[in-house]
Formats: sequence, structure tokens, C-alpha cells
Amino acid sequence: MLRKLLLQPALRPFLLILALLVLWDLAIRLFGIPAYLIPPPLQVVKQLVAEWPQLVSQSWKTTLATLGGFGLTIVIGIPIAMCIAYSRLVESYVYPLLVFSQSIPKVAIAPLFVVWFGFGIFPKVVSAFLLGFFPVVVSTVMGFKSVEPDMLDLARSMGASRLQTFFKISLPQALPAIFSGLKVAITLAVVGAVVGEFVGSNSGIGYVLQVANGNFDLPLMFAALVVLSTIGVVLFVAIDIVERLMIPWHASQRQVF
Repeated sequence: MLRKLLLQPALRPFLLILALLVLWDLAIRLFGIPAYLIPPPLQVVKQLVAEWPQLVSQSWKTTLATLGGFGLTIVIGIPIAMCIAYSRLVESYVYPLLVFSQSIPKVAIAPLFVVWFGFGIFPKVVSAFLLGFFPVVVSTVMGFKSVEPDMLDLARSMGASRLQTFFKISLPQALPAIFSGLKVAITLAVVGAVVGEFVGSNSGIGYVLQVANGNFDLPLMFAALVVLSTIGVVLFVAIDIVERLMIPWHASQRQVF
């Protein structure tokens, strides 16, 4: 009974994390790694508990910036991707420019956002948007271009309008690819928000990491990284739940054990 409970799919990630923590602690003990290089897990947990109110308060600010950038990614990225998918002219002009923009390091241009938009939340939102924008566009374009032409021809032969064809065939067939891009984008948006906090901010998990790094407080750094990773995981799971609700018919939603 215990073995069956431990092998439940929902518990597998926690079992893996527990195993990694044990290996982490054993490695520190076996190789005598000093705490100023890598703190032991128990010390990180203690710091996490001690600084929990501050970490929770700062994590909300990072989460808001992440969601703001992710929202812009959806509102701007998906319509642009649809224009690219349905117009060769737009694709020839816009798509190469998008690819070119990805070669510019976001860390290098993030200070410009502070100059342009100040030290508020908006620079962090823009940074999160820029990191999550490209995966959503690429995945959405691929999704709409992968729709079977025979299905579209069948809908037209049956007298369906362009709007009906879009909502009944094109959009449902493209949704799996769109959600794939959204899952990548939400994790990158977290990174983008932290990059914005590194450059110019006095709040957020990125700010906590900077302060901990300046004070050489490794346990606090690891605790902040745990909170940051948790934010990414929670947001990813939220997107996954929405995907399961919207496309339960797709093959990707089949349970594999």
C-alpha cells in the first residue's frame, strides 16, 4: 500500500526533490564543501523559514511583473503570429525582424527600459514581455500553418464562413501549439522579470538576490532561488490546467504512467 502511494504520479516530483536534497547533503558531508561555497539544505530551509514574510512580500511583486509581461505576450504576440501565418507579405517583412531581435541580449538593453520608463513595475513588465514574446509567436505560427488543408477545403465546400472555419477548425487545431509556446513563455517571463529587477529595482526577488549577493549571504540566495523556482512552477501548472480544460480531446492530454 505504501509503495503504491509513493509511486503516485503527483508525488513523483516531490520524491525526486527529496532524493536530490539527500544527495546534496551527502555531497557536502563527503567532500567537506564549506558553507560559504554551498550551504547545506538544512541551513537553506532555516533561512527560508526565517525570511519567509519578506520573501513572500517580494515574490508578489515579481509575480505581478511576470503576469503583466505574460499578458502582453498573449495580447500582442498571438495576433502578430496570426498575421504572419495568414499573410506571406507580413511574414516576409516581420518574421526576419523577430528572429533578428532575439540575437540582442535582453540584459544588455534592460538598462534602457529604466532610462525610458523609470524605476516602477513597467520596465520589469517590458523585460518579461520581451523574453516570452518570441516562443509564443513561433509556436502560434507553426500551429496555424499546421492545420490540414483538406479540413479547410471541406469546411469551405460545406458553406462555412471564414469566421466559422477559424473558430471551428483553425483555432482548435492550433491550440496545442499555442499552449506549448505559452508554457515556455511563462517560465521565460519569470526570468525577464528578475532581469528587470536586477537592473533597476528596490523590490522583488531579483532585488533580494542582489542584496544577498552583496552581503555574501548564500543561504538567503538559495532560499530566494527556491521561491523564484516555485513561482515558475506554479504559473506553469496553471497554464497546464487551462490547457487541459480547453483541449481535453488532444493526444497530449492522455495520461502516461
